[in-house]
Amino acid sequence: MVKADLYFLFGLLCLVCLRGVASQNPIFACDVEGNPTLASFDFCNRTLDVGSRVKDLVGRLTLQEKIGFLVNKAGAVPRLGIPSYEWWSEALHGVSYVGPGTHFSSLVPGATSFPQVILTAASFNTTLFTTIGKVVSTEARAMHNVGLAGLTFWSPNVNIFRDPRWGRGQETPGEDPLLSSKYGASYVSGLQEADELDKLKVAACCKHYTAYDIENWKGIQRFTFNAIVSKQDIEDTYNPPFKSCVVDGNVASVMCSFNQLRVLYNAQHYTKTPEEAAAISIKSGLDLDCGTFLSQHSLAAIQAGNLSEADVDRAISNNFATQMRLGFFDGNPRQLAFGKLGPSDVCTKANQDLALEAARQGIVLLKNSNGSLPLDSSSIDTLALIGPNINVTKTMIGNYEGTPCKYTTPLQGLTATSSNSKILAVPGCTDVACSANGFQLDAAKQAAAKADVTVLIVGADQSVEREGVDRTDLNLPGQQNVLVQEVTKAAKGLVVLVIMSGGPFDVSFAKDDDRVSAILWVGYPGEAGGAAIADILYGKYNPSGRLPVTWYPQSFVDKVPMTDMRMRPDPSTGYPGRTYRFYTGDVVYAFGDGLSYTDFNHELIQAPQVVSVFSRRRARLDQGCTSLDVAESWCRKLLFDVHLKVENIGSRAGGHTVFMYYTPPNVHNAPRKHLLGFEKLHLQPKATGKVVFGVDVCKDMSLADEAGNRKLALGSHVLHVGNLKHSLVIGV
Repeated sequence: MVKADLYFLFGLLCLVCLRGVASQNPIFACDVEGNPTLASFDFCNRTLDVGSRVKDLVGRLTLQEKIGFLVNKAGAVPRLGIPSYEWWSEALHGVSYVGPGTHFSSLVPGATSFPQVILTAASFNTTLFTTIGKVVSTEARAMHNVGLAGLTFWSPNVNIFRDPRWGRGQETPGEDPLLSSKYGASYVSGLQEADELDKLKVAACCKHYTAYDIENWKGIQRFTFNAIVSKQDIEDTYNPPFKSCVVDGNVASVMCSFNQLRVLYNAQHYTKTPEEAAAISIKSGLDLDCGTFLSQHSLAAIQAGNLSEADVDRAISNNFATQMRLGFFDGNPRQLAFGKLGPSDVCTKANQDLALEAARQGIVLLKNSNGSLPLDSSSIDTLALIGPNINVTKTMIGNYEGTPCKYTTPLQGLTATSSNSKILAVPGCTDVACSANGFQLDAAKQAAAKADVTVLIVGADQSVEREGVDRTDLNLPGQQNVLVQEVTKAAKGLVVLVIMSGGPFDVSFAKDDDRVSAILWVGYPGEAGGAAIADILYGKYNPSGRLPVTWYPQSFVDKVPMTDMRMRPDPSTGYPGRTYRFYTGDVVYAFGDGLSYTDFNHELIQAPQVVSVFSRRRARLDQGCTSLDVAESWCRKLLFDVHLKVENIGSRAGGHTVFMYYTPPNVHNAPRKHLLGFEKLHLQPKATGKVVFGVDVCKDMSLADEAGNRKLALGSHVLHVGNLKHSLVIGV
């Protein structure tokens, strides 16, 4: 278990029914204005340090009162001026109504709903990640000031999207540890906006620690699944995003995961009694339970001698420290930092424009035969829109959603952009299940036969992939494959396939069909998704998104069980491995794939050819050493820079993500290649820009050995940027 003074591990996750409530005053402790006697308590004294205030507060509580602070619905202590506080709120991609700590009302009827995380991650824009976090926390604080939201938000989800069938993969930044790490740290920094170590705007929570990525696959449940993971995979794949959240993002909390480390009594039967389960959880570092288990069984655990009051003190001290940093014990929040925020700061035009921009930046153009896109509206008399997702609203915002400011559906977005064209809108299926009962193939084919351009918008929704639901295959749901193929055959003009989903699909049938001119993946694009799709299709915005996950063929899931947690391939059994770093099989589309309406060229300006470590290591190399332990002091401040020139050689302005990968020597079952860094820039036609990647050799280029220890491989390493390759030797 991970431990730290200023963050806590959350326990059993529960779902509750939500209700609408009217506006009320904000919830806070130490209302000295209303009750001047509270001023005598040190824990209400803002001039004291957090530790002193927490110590004073804990010392004033009875044991029963202390136990009430171990659960998400924390108890009230009226004699000390402390109201009940609800810890559970969510802000995965906007302030959410999931969790009882946040509600919408007539005063604040909605909040900005950004694209689902997987699409925002496809922008590969760390500045965007942080900016979204800042907007979300501003709206959260505004709602808190009118009594509609808490201050603790259980986001982001930084689990690795290991298997394409995972229902919650949509919530994550994808399959790459570096991207997930940078997303987590950036979003947390934006949410918390902590200019001082002991202050927080809101408290973020990185979840779910660790190696959690299964819901319910063929009857195997997350509550009972035993995730068997090697130390090597834990170190170099599953844990880096959590380390980055804590070290780089200074996240306020970490939530533990759904695997055999979690529901250890009721489902796992790890202990014989609930009291033993409560005791071992708290002693292992669990500070807060999303549920009532700890409030029900901690007292008995103490009475049985399994737990001490000091153990409870440590747990609630961490919780109180977080609340102190949030200003919860500083009196009326309207008179503190962020106190002027209110309903007018929610759903502002700037915030809604950012939601649109985020969707534009994330959308990925996967195929564009013969420059078919962008479309020319002046040459399109009739446009056919076909597919179950052509006019969806809630589908666009994914899960862990809130009520959005407004929706722009694909039909609305394309209608507004195609004002000179006749629109033929035919769903083809009544919903994404696209069953035989709701199949409208003939009407769809007739529309395509009349249209100059046919846009098919297909894919998934939360009935197909969500928390508690994994997919069993990678085909488009129901009859959607048939819909796409038959409409394509019947179409008179260009056919564009738009896929709305969290996870990937095997669309090789469309990729290989010359009659399908273009393919886009639009994720779950948020409240402004329809406008973003139209802007990309008609060239108002040049696509620059890149896939944050590998798109595997159906054959992958036919032979690889979802329960196999191994990242590395096993040639002896034919196991192909997982993610672009290790996978050895065929792909439909690769991690990082994505096209633009312009072209970019890369030129290497400067990079070292040799990186030398201290000569005292030479003897070990002479003895056949292939790697060195990076934990030793010699491996500090071993740095170099890679300088690149990037040129937009096309005729359109556009954004471009520069990826720098490296391939290490073949030791310790090293990755085939690994992302060292990425930078996004925007260039006008024929313009050039410079990108500098700073490389910390022992941090960025080290490997995990079979025992999970960090090693620096000696020998030839290859850096990759686009079509460029550069070899450098690390030696002694």
